[in-house]
Amino acid sequence: VQLQASGGGLVQAGGSLRLSCAASGRTFSSYVMGWFRQAPGKEREFVSDINMSGARTSYADSVKGRFTISRDNAKNTVYLQMNSLKPEDTAVYYCAAKLGTIAVHPTQYLYWGQGTLVTVSS
Repeated sequence: VQLQASGGGLVQAGGSLRLSCAASGRTFSSYVMGWFRQAPGKEREFVSDINMSGARTSYADSVKGRFTISRDNAKNTVYLQMNSLKPEDTAVYYCAAKLGTIAVHPTQYLYWGQGTLVTVSS
């Protein structure tokens, strides 16, 4: 599966952005989808994931209550709604896909999008 992330940009602290990740192929609904981020000089970290049906989600503690992951299997797209953004949310955000169960470690994901940059100014 090929993934294309979009929706990043520059936003002031307290603002909102919605990231999208469009997937190619007819088996999108078979994949667990995840969002990760990587800030300059830091390792890639888990943000959120969602199971195949969308019924189960999980979040990193740092974004819980502010970010919401969702998916539309008819549109082969997963979303990350980001509210109350903080400067520490600045990073390149990546979407990723895997088979099986939801997971938080990036090495467990097989397919990756190219990333979209989110910059939050103070």
